[in-house]
Amino acid sequence: MSGDGLQEVRQGLRMASAPDPQQLAAERQQLTAIAGRPFFGRVRGYLKFVGPGYLQSAMTLGSGTAASCLFAGAVFGYQLLWVAPLGMLIGVLVMGVIAQQTLSTGARPLPSMATYAGRWLAWGWAGAAVLASIVWHFPQYNLAAAALVDAADAAGVHDVHPGWGSLVVLVWAIVLSLLYGKSPALVKLYERVLKYIVWGIVVSLLWVVVHTKTDWGAVFAGFVPQLPASRGAISSVELAVSGIAAAVGINMVLLYPYSLLARGWGREHRGLAKFDLFAGMFVPYALASALLVIASANTLYQAGTEVTPKANITTLAHVLGAVIGPVGGRLLFDVGMVAMALSTITLHMLVCGFVAMEWFGLPFGSTRQRLCTLLPIPGALAPFFWSDYAVWLAVPTTIVCGAMLPIAYLGFLRLQRSAAYLGADRPRSRAGEVVLVVAMLVVVAFLVSYLLQKLSS
Repeated sequence: MSGDGLQEVRQGLRMASAPDPQQLAAERQQLTAIAGRPFFGRVRGYLKFVGPGYLQSAMTLGSGTAASCLFAGAVFGYQLLWVAPLGMLIGVLVMGVIAQQTLSTGARPLPSMATYAGRWLAWGWAGAAVLASIVWHFPQYNLAAAALVDAADAAGVHDVHPGWGSLVVLVWAIVLSLLYGKSPALVKLYERVLKYIVWGIVVSLLWVVVHTKTDWGAVFAGFVPQLPASRGAISSVELAVSGIAAAVGINMVLLYPYSLLARGWGREHRGLAKFDLFAGMFVPYALASALLVIASANTLYQAGTEVTPKANITTLAHVLGAVIGPVGGRLLFDVGMVAMALSTITLHMLVCGFVAMEWFGLPFGSTRQRLCTLLPIPGALAPFFWSDYAVWLAVPTTIVCGAMLPIAYLGFLRLQRSAAYLGADRPRSRAGEVVLVVAMLVVVAFLVSYLLQKLSS
């Protein structure tokens, strides 16, 4: 990749400055030495460099994951604990293939896909990433607005319309989009605060699990795939499809290889990238989602709380309220939900602006590029139409976005088979091709099961 091209990637991903060349050179030497160590020696060495995978894990903890896990635990107890880890495992394996391709070639993924896999696939991938970002924006605003209204109610301010909460989030999102590229330090501080809040909720969930009755035998059994019968208006198939789709979105698949290039990673980082996906992405996400399901099961499910698609934030906040307190737990839950929504809103805006910059050659920070970052803001209208489904709206919208994933998987499958693209780095083993094919089949199979159930009901 040329220096100008790499700088564009870094700017598009809001990197304030390029990695230090001397530091990168020293890092490559260390990684070359680490690659020759035994397994546990490599693990100890790689732990110092974990980065992109952890950031992806933090970003994906949004309304889709929150909704699917909360409803799974509240309605089916521990029986759907297997869903989120399976979804993330599929995503991690696919991203491992993508990392191998990107770091072997050093080429930008979208132009590479257009050249070696077909322009229609590249257009489909870019367009689907933007469309998914727009569709996914609706449940983020719905969740954030409902949480703000609930927090106001807990503080004594009653009868606030969710539309006001949505307006607050919308103004904040627009202001934030204008800060990117102008105040990197402030943006970095904002994203760090959101990350700490989200993981603070994870710690709170661990506190709930420790201080409530947990049937650990049933927990372990919950990691064995099963689809219990529907309960009321909530289907286990629907939650399973949503949970798998929430783990890794097509917009996340688009940003990941660019984040590797933006860090200056290259061939020597290939082993690190795969370890980083497991230790930095799979493990934290699987832990966070499992805690959310278990805490929901230990509180809402065991208490016999009736949870329907119209369940409001106040009802679901009992997950923390049962241990932390009815007011404190409720407020903490609200703050966590807002932080999850805002961090995902940030990601969606970034995707739209970055695709515009990368695909149409719009200069980073230009008026047109900034306007493209605002493409998802119609999502702010969600509370005016679906306020009765404050959390549940994330389930059907996540399923819609999950249906777009095979477009990206097919594109990378064609790249994996392209000798012109990979050259001498084209693997002799077909393991990568198998991973991509299996990933597509799993996503399609669950989607078909969901559609058949809908048609028969």
